[in-house]
Amino acid sequence: MNYQVAVRALAEFTAREGDLDLRFTPAPSALEGIAGHATVAARRGAGYQTEVALSGSWGELSVRGRADGYDPARRRLEEIKTHRGDLQRMPDNHRKLHWAQAKIYGWLMCEQLGLADIELALVYFDIGSQKETVLAERHDAPSLRAFFEQQCERFLDWARQESAHRAARDEALAELTFPHPAFRPGQRALAAAVYRNAVSGGCLLAQAPTGIGKTIGTVFPLLRAMPAQGMDRLYFLAAKTPGRGLALEALGRIRAARPQLPLRVLELVARDKACEHPDKACHGDACPLAQGFYDRLPAARREAAQAQWLDRAALRGIALGHGICPYYLGQEMARWSDAAVGDYNYYFDSGAMLHALAQANQWRVAVLADEAHNLVERARKMYSAELDQGRLRQLRKTAPAPLRKSLDRLQRGWNALNKEQDQEQAYQVLAGIPDTFLLALQQASSAITDFMTEHPAHADAALTEFYFDVLHFLRMAESFGPHSLCDLSRRPGYGTLLCIRNVVPAPFLAPRFAAAQCSTLFSATLQPWHYYSDLLGLPDDAACVDIESPFDARQLSVRIASGISTRWQERDASLAPIARVIAGQYRERPGNYLVFSSSYDYLQKIAALFRESCPDIPSWEQARGMQEAERDAFLARFAPGGRGVGFAVLGGPFAEGIDLPGDRLVGAFIATLGLPQVNPVNEQIRLRMQQLFGAGYDYAYLYPGMQKVVQAAGRVIRTPEDRGVVWLIDERYARPDVARLLPSWWGAPRRS
Repeated sequence: MNYQVAVRALAEFTAREGDLDLRFTPAPSALEGIAGHATVAARRGAGYQTEVALSGSWGELSVRGRADGYDPARRRLEEIKTHRGDLQRMPDNHRKLHWAQAKIYGWLMCEQLGLADIELALVYFDIGSQKETVLAERHDAPSLRAFFEQQCERFLDWARQESAHRAARDEALAELTFPHPAFRPGQRALAAAVYRNAVSGGCLLAQAPTGIGKTIGTVFPLLRAMPAQGMDRLYFLAAKTPGRGLALEALGRIRAARPQLPLRVLELVARDKACEHPDKACHGDACPLAQGFYDRLPAARREAAQAQWLDRAALRGIALGHGICPYYLGQEMARWSDAAVGDYNYYFDSGAMLHALAQANQWRVAVLADEAHNLVERARKMYSAELDQGRLRQLRKTAPAPLRKSLDRLQRGWNALNKEQDQEQAYQVLAGIPDTFLLALQQASSAITDFMTEHPAHADAALTEFYFDVLHFLRMAESFGPHSLCDLSRRPGYGTLLCIRNVVPAPFLAPRFAAAQCSTLFSATLQPWHYYSDLLGLPDDAACVDIESPFDARQLSVRIASGISTRWQERDASLAPIARVIAGQYRERPGNYLVFSSSYDYLQKIAALFRESCPDIPSWEQARGMQEAERDAFLARFAPGGRGVGFAVLGGPFAEGIDLPGDRLVGAFIATLGLPQVNPVNEQIRLRMQQLFGAGYDYAYLYPGMQKVVQAAGRVIRTPEDRGVVWLIDERYARPDVARLLPSWWGAPRRS
C-alpha cells in the first residue's frame, strides 16, 4: 500500500483542534488569493522560487504539495496566506494549522535540498491594505523531521483504512452488475455512451428521452468505469431537489442490489437547510455545535465513514450524536466520500467546494450534470452580481458610526455614476465599470470588513447582506468581459440598480469541464447542440449523442391549433379560442390534462374563461409562491382514472421534473412558444448573442423558449404504454424554424 496525501489535507486532518470559528471571514476570493500571492512574489528578490513542488514519504504514506515560495539565498520557505481585516482577530487554531503546513513543507524542503536548518515564514497579506505581516522562525532539520513523522503517524491509521476501503470499493465496482433484470429501451445505449466517454476521458452531451431511466443509466456506467480509469470521486449535480432525490434513489438501488457494497454516498445540503441553530453565529461562543467542533470531529468522521450511506437524515443523526454541526460534518465528509450528490453550485460556482477539493487533492473526478438544459440559466446567475442603491440609502441611516464615511463616499460615487448616464433612459448598458466607482466600492468593502472583524457580535442582517453583495460584485468585476453586460436601471424614488449580468457562462465553466477526468451533461432537451456547446464552454472535441426514443408517433397525437396567436398584443383575443380547444379535446377524451401558459396573468384569464364556459369540468390552477405542500396537493389532483384540467405556468415546477404516467395525465395544451419577454434586458442579450454567435434571436429567444415547450410536452408520455395528446396553441408552431426544434419521434404535427 502507498497512500498519497496532499500537505494541506494532512495538516488539516492532524493539526485542527478547538472550536469551529467563522468570525475571521470571508476569505478573499480565489482570484484575489492568486493576485495576492503574485504581489508577494513580485516583491521578493532575484532567484525567488514560487510553487515549489515537494514530496516525501514516511512508511506507507506519500506526501506531496507545492510550497508557496522559497528564497534560496536566505534559506527561507514562505507559506503565504491572504486575508482581510485585523490579523489579531484570527483564531489561534487557524494560526496553528498554518504553522503545521509550513513545518511539513519545511521538512520536505530540507530533505530535498539536504539542508541542516531552514527559516519558515508565515506571510499574511492583507488584500485591502496590500500590507504584509511576516512571522518567521528558524527550525533545524531533525525537529522538522520529528514533527513531520508525528503528523504522518497520526494520519497513518486513517490512511490504511482509506487505502483498504479504496481497494475494496474498486474490486466491487469492477464486478458491478446492472441492478435491474434488463435495460429499458434506450437505456443501454445511454449507458454505453457514458461508459465510452469515461474511458476516453472526455466531455459528453447526451440527449435522452424522458422515461427511460436516465439517472441510473448514467450513474451505473460511471461507477463501473471508476476502477479501471483510476477515478477518485463521482459528482452528481442537479438543478433541483427532485433530481438529487432521483440520484440518491439510483445509488440506493445499486447498493441494495449489491449488499455490503463499500461505496460512501454523501448528500450535500445547503447550509440554511442543514443548520440546527439559524439564530446563532458559527463560532464556539455562540453555537454549542461549533464549540469544540474539531476535538469531536475525529470520532464523528470515523462513524460517518463506517456508515457509508450519508443522506441528510443519516448525516444529521451522526453529527448530533457527537454534538457537532451537521452541515460542517457534511463538508468534511466530502473529502472522504466516493459519490457526492448536490446542487450545480457545488462544482460550477465561483467558490465551489467540490471543485476546490478536487484541485487541491489532484483527484480524478467524474461529473454528471442532470437536466443540463438548466445549467445555462443557473450558471448565468452564479456569475452575475447586482447592487441596489436603495438598500445603500437605507443602510446609511442605520450604519454604525465607523462606516458612515465610507458609505457616504460610495453614495457620492454612485450619484456621480448616475449623472454621467442618460437621465432619460430607464435602462442602459454601460461600456464598463468606472474605476472611480470600483475604488469607492473597494474602500467600503474594506471598511465593513474591518468593522465586522473588530465587532464580531454586532448583528445587522441588512449590513451583512449588503456586504456580501458588494464582495460578489467586486469578484465579478475582476473578470468582466464580453461574456457579460454592465447595466444600470433607474427606479424613480429608489435610486438605481447596477448589475454585472453574465450572458455567456462559457469562460467560467470551461475550466471546470477541463478539470474533470470526464463529464456528462444529460437531459431530454439539448438541441441544438451548438447552442449548449457555445454557452456552456464545452471543449471542441466534446461528443454528442441523441438516444433514440423508445416511444413513437402512434403514442402521441401532436396538433397545432391554427389561427390562434399567443403574442402579447393578441392574448385577449386568444382566450376564447383557447378555451374552446381545451373543452373540445376534453369532451372528445375525458381525463386529466395540463394547460401551460406564459405567465400567471395569462393563466388566470384562460382559467377564468374556461370555468365560466365549462362549469361542469373540474379545474385547478397554480398560484404564485406555492409551498411544497401546496405543490403536492396540486399534483395529487392528477389521480389515476381522474378527470379535470390543471393550469400551470410554462417553465415552472409542473413543467418539468414531474412524473404522471398512465392516465394520471393524458394530454397537455401549451398556449405559448415560451419565448422570453421582449424587454430592454433581453434585447441587449440578443444583441450580444448576435455579436458573439451570429444568431441573436435564436440564442436569446427561440432556443430557450422551445426547450421549455418540449420539457412541458414531455410530461404526457412517460412509459411505452402511455397514450396522449399535445396541443401546440400558436400558429407559429407551423413555421419551419420552430418545427425543426420539436422531437423527431413526434412525427409531423397535425394542423387543426
